[in-house]
Amino acid sequence: MLIIGELINTSRKAIKEAVKMKDANYIQQVAREQLEAGANYIDVNCGTMVNNEVEIMEWLVDTVQEAVEAPLSIDSPDPKVIEAGLRLVKYGQPMINSISDEKERFESILPLAVKYNPKIVALCMDDTGMPETGEDRLRVAKSLYQKLTEAGVPDENIYFDPLVKPISAVEKAGIEVLESIKFIKLSYPKVHFTCGLSNVSYGLPNRKILNRLFVVQTMTMGMDGYILNPTDKEMMGAIYASQALLGLDSYCMNYLKAHRKGLYEA
Repeated sequence: MLIIGELINTSRKAIKEAVKMKDANYIQQVAREQLEAGANYIDVNCGTMVNNEVEIMEWLVDTVQEAVEAPLSIDSPDPKVIEAGLRLVKYGQPMINSISDEKERFESILPLAVKYNPKIVALCMDDTGMPETGEDRLRVAKSLYQKLTEAGVPDENIYFDPLVKPISAVEKAGIEVLESIKFIKLSYPKVHFTCGLSNVSYGLPNRKILNRLFVVQTMTMGMDGYILNPTDKEMMGAIYASQALLGLDSYCMNYLKAHRKGLYEA
């Protein structure tokens, strides 16, 4: 299971203010809290700072790595910003968030995937837009898989994102994702998956309940990575419990550790 901590993102007010003030202590505290809570990767995203995004990405990467020796997921719509972050990564195998089958995006990100040998989030989206069905997502995944592997990207570095849409807007959005995971997993058993899970509950009350239940449902279909807030005890508890029930936790060790850490306290 790969947990990507999502909290260092300038779309969040507190992070944006910390970046503006160059408050390294706050950024580092958030990085440490995510790692201690169970994150395997720390996502770094300053995409809202369009005027000086390269400079801010470099500052964020250096600042985070002064506090934690954790691999980073470099997240930006701008390939130049992604490369600026990748150049500075010191620990472990980096991750690119993300590539898609949109022609311009694919052609600009692929050279970075070849050069830096990162894990890479592959969005199931092409120039026709966001797919509507599981079959449509599989079609895009097939195209991405062929192009990435032909360029030398190994299966284990590919993390397909089936694109979670809100069920408040698209009634069958949850089922579409579950079907997509199933179809892709059957076709390419060695690839991985990740997603921004909380999109599923957008616009609805009691979002955390929906998110936690959707984690369990997607894990049952083969999802093995999430971009989320690892300091959410209930969410992490649901993940560890689901792993144990699915036979993915040897002797329930992770579940027992979660219990001892108090993740299941009322």
